[in-house]
Amino acid sequence: MLQRIQTLYLLLIAALMTAVFFLPLSIVSSGEQVYTFDVAGLHTTAAAPELVYPTWGLFALTAIIALTAFATIFLFKTRVKQLRLCIFNAVLMVGFYGFFLFFVFHVVKGQHPDAATGVKIALSFPLVGLILNYLAIRNIGADEALVRSLERLR
Repeated sequence: MLQRIQTLYLLLIAALMTAVFFLPLSIVSSGEQVYTFDVAGLHTTAAAPELVYPTWGLFALTAIIALTAFATIFLFKTRVKQLRLCIFNAVLMVGFYGFFLFFVFHVVKGQHPDAATGVKIALSFPLVGLILNYLAIRNIGADEALVRSLERLR
């Protein structure tokens, strides 16, 4: 389990998606008000932060991505199932960006049409996770091909 490189890739995906919980995804400024947008929602940056608009769907999607990546590590004996879960996780990561863009363009721009949005480094973590997920899929496929070729020799 730990001697395979895809385990490291999947652990990094889980760590990156866990870091997304604690870091802001973007900064939204509308006039004199400045908001931070993270997976929990749109928060004011005043002395007492207040949740302006909750985004629980984005929060749940991030949790599912992190948990799926972590759970996939323990399916090393069933490589086909591990491969399918990695593909499912890749679709969820693409869906993360779709969901984020939905909230930015329809919710933030709908309430504050003159708002300017600046992105933070945490927004790139799902993209890095998607690349790591692709590498994990390639290595799981290579392991499966190796096992099938060895079964032909028996």
